[in-house]
Formats: sequence, C-alpha cells, structure tokens
Amino acid sequence: MNKGDLVNKVAESANISKNQAGDAVNSVLDAIADALKDGDKATLIGFGTFSVSHRAARAGRNPQTGETIQIAARNVVKFKPGKELTESVN
Repeated sequence: MNKGDLVNKVAESANISKNQAGDAVNSVLDAIADALKDGDKATLIGFGTFSVSHRAARAGRNPQTGETIQIAARNVVKFKPGKELTESVN
C-alpha cells in the first residue's frame, strides 16, 4: 500500500472526499514528523511507537575497495509495532 492507496482507503472508510482524506493523512504524517524532530516519541495505541535514536559515528569499509571510511553520526527513526498490530498480522 502506498500513500495514494491509503488516501483512497481513508476517503472510502470515512465517506469523505479524496482531497479531505489527503489533507487528513498529510496532517497526521506531519504531526508525527514534527514530534520526532522535537525529540519526542509518537505513540499510537494499538498501532505502534515511532521514536528517534542516535547512531554514533563509526568506522566502516567500502565493499568495492576494502578502504576504511568514517561514517558520520546521525539520528535514525525507529518503529516498534504495538501488540494489536502484531496480533492482527499473525
């Protein structure tokens, strides 16, 4: 499922226009992204939790040349599925 499919499903389920559904989906995704940018978690009960984790700088290796390279530190987004989501796919 891609974003367009999600918008269509929301529009159909909520009996609203695709434009309204697109605005709603974009608003939810923007709110999650804003929370993560601020260093907060975004928890959707039953669905899961989005969080930010810091990955420290480390040494890596170029697989083509074998040369050692330095990989910069960065923040990464993590997702931990909730119990209900996990149970629904099994």
